[in-house]
Amino acid sequence: MNSYGSFPGARPRRLRTTPAMRRMVAETRLHPADLILPAFVREGITEPLPIQAMPGVVQHTRDTLRKAAAEAVEAGVSGIMLFGVPADEKKDAVGTAGTDPDGILQVAIRDVRAEIGDELVIMSDLCLDEYTDHGHCGVLDADGRVDNDATLERYAEMAQVQADAGVHAVGPSGMMDGQVGVVRDALDTIGKEDVSILAYTAKYSSAFYGPFREAVGSSLKGDRKTYQQDPANLRESMRELALDLEEGADMVMVKPAGPYLDVLAKVAAAVDVPVAAYQISGEYAMVEAAAEKGWIDRDRAIFETLTGIRRAGAQMILTYWATEVAQKLADARG
Repeated sequence: MNSYGSFPGARPRRLRTTPAMRRMVAETRLHPADLILPAFVREGITEPLPIQAMPGVVQHTRDTLRKAAAEAVEAGVSGIMLFGVPADEKKDAVGTAGTDPDGILQVAIRDVRAEIGDELVIMSDLCLDEYTDHGHCGVLDADGRVDNDATLERYAEMAQVQADAGVHAVGPSGMMDGQVGVVRDALDTIGKEDVSILAYTAKYSSAFYGPFREAVGSSLKGDRKTYQQDPANLRESMRELALDLEEGADMVMVKPAGPYLDVLAKVAAAVDVPVAAYQISGEYAMVEAAAEKGWIDRDRAIFETLTGIRRAGAQMILTYWATEVAQKLADARG
């Protein structure tokens, strides 16, 4: 007599027999609403500039950014995360362009808000690295170290000008201690209580950021190991999580995504706020490069990586494939 708790009575392969069966029993599903599109807009260009290390991704003009936002809406993407790239001559030691109401990011926020209104959640990178001539995420002290508390004062100003420009959510990404609380206070002080904070809670000092340096025209000298997290640590992320929630984070993020799925799963299991993960430039570039060589199936690899991030607990995924994947999901549904 067969035992149905073990082989040969128990045969898990029965639930893998056809595409319809596999679809029916799938435990994790991707949906366009899970996706957020990161986008770069560069000051002073008249045509979009391809990013060599990220095939298919560009530094947008103001006009092409508006078009990209409209395409994301049409595809069903939920959000867009904006990064401003100022003219090189506008970079300085304290990142003045980042708090100029007419700086490229603030102008881009207004452009996108005028184009799509509330149909996308418009998010903004709240960090100084794109705007400083030294490329660090904060103000430097006399010894060349990032001054945490002086940087917080700049972040407060950034939050206010981004909110005034019409952003729905700010993303403080510099990994300064106390940044979420300072940003929350700054927003509330000017009556922007409805602007939410997507906290870059666990942002690791990663080798996979390489292509992003090109994307934002980084002027970085040195590294960010004194303020971004050590890839060896997980408990540290849980401490950062507790602090961000206490300071008022509305949503939390793990970045990068793929190499840190264990961190993502632990964060997702611990909180009752939305959890995001950022599939960063190096993750994107590896898939594109291997696919270009013919070593992997591009589309299958893209969907597999995103499904893995979703399975680990991310409700929202920032990915440069957001619009493309959303369109393909819609086509698959017919």
